[in-house]
Amino acid sequence: MPVFRFEAMDQAGRSESGIVEADSLRQARTLLRARGLIPFSLATAKEMAALRRHAWFYRGLSGSDRVTVIRQLASLLNAGIPLDEALTAAASEAERPVLRERMLELRSEVLGGSPLAMAMAAHPKDFPDLYQALVAAGEQSGRLGWVLERLADYAEARDTLRQKVWMAMAYPAIVTVVALGIVIFLMTTVVPQVVSVFTSNHQTLPLLTRMMITLSDLIRNWGWILLLGLLAAGVLVRRTLARPKVRLNWDEHLLRWPIIGKSIRGYNTERFASTLSILVGGGVPILPALQGAADALANTALRRDVADAITRVREGASLARALGVHRRFPPILLQLIHSGESTGRLPEMLDRAARGEASALERRILLLTTLLEPVLILIMGLIVALIVVAVLLPIIEINQMVR
Repeated sequence: MPVFRFEAMDQAGRSESGIVEADSLRQARTLLRARGLIPFSLATAKEMAALRRHAWFYRGLSGSDRVTVIRQLASLLNAGIPLDEALTAAASEAERPVLRERMLELRSEVLGGSPLAMAMAAHPKDFPDLYQALVAAGEQSGRLGWVLERLADYAEARDTLRQKVWMAMAYPAIVTVVALGIVIFLMTTVVPQVVSVFTSNHQTLPLLTRMMITLSDLIRNWGWILLLGLLAAGVLVRRTLARPKVRLNWDEHLLRWPIIGKSIRGYNTERFASTLSILVGGGVPILPALQGAADALANTALRRDVADAITRVREGASLARALGVHRRFPPILLQLIHSGESTGRLPEMLDRAARGEASALERRILLLTTLLEPVLILIMGLIVALIVVAVLLPIIEINQMVR
């Protein structure tokens, strides 16, 4: 039964919005009037999905919402429940209205004859391309429940890793923001008031003090221009990196950095191995599976390496040898892939590689943040010390003159 999104007004003049299931627009209006509502906006699920695709403020379902609903569907399908009934049950269990609405929209598309992957494709902000590819693979192989269960595990592991990274970076970020706030406050408020006493006496100030006064005047008088310049530079950098050649060169350069490069390589390797493990385990042929895993990579240099590996595999090379040509993927991944190809346990070996890379990435991020915290505190202390010395130097000179 089609799903309609409505905005209506009750008899007391209060607005109300939600969804209603009906066979047609006429029946939807009839059902709403029976509930004492006067509809002034009524749209089908497809029309609402089209509007959401072009709405910049709509960010889609959260990661936890996707994990919850995918795991529910996996459990229901593995229990032998038909897909449409599973979607209905997931909608009834949804705590958030937006999640319930999305499940009913998927159910409406499925009942209309569309595969689940195609129904998800109508909501790209809620279900990314990776979800659509894995669901399509599960439907083609007849193992949709198994694929959804693996997808839920994969999404949950990714969300957990992302939360750990954000939590590890939270303290350095807070220290940086507080430090900038303190420095700006000192430079725009404290330094001008203290130094004005010495400038009014026409005293020759030390070089460091004059430099601080110049910087303070620059921030107070031209700070907003500097801020606009930084924003413009950020927009320019983003647009420049949107060019394929520039982005490829930048990504290749990032991979050569000592610590950050290893972290980027580990993050992308974990995504590649996890995605390829699910696709191959779900019965997808190796070449389409490699293309789907390549689409999950965030680094364009590694993505190009996988594209080259697809060509080599198509020509008859083994996957481990094809991925090892450019020597960007970790050797442990290549060794596990070679073992999986030799023993026929490629999905298991890829999953093991993904878990190993996730653990290594977590340790690397923890080490990076552990080293970053004292460095930020030291830099903050040096900046504040310079400001204090710049203020105290004229006082010290006056005391020496008095003596």
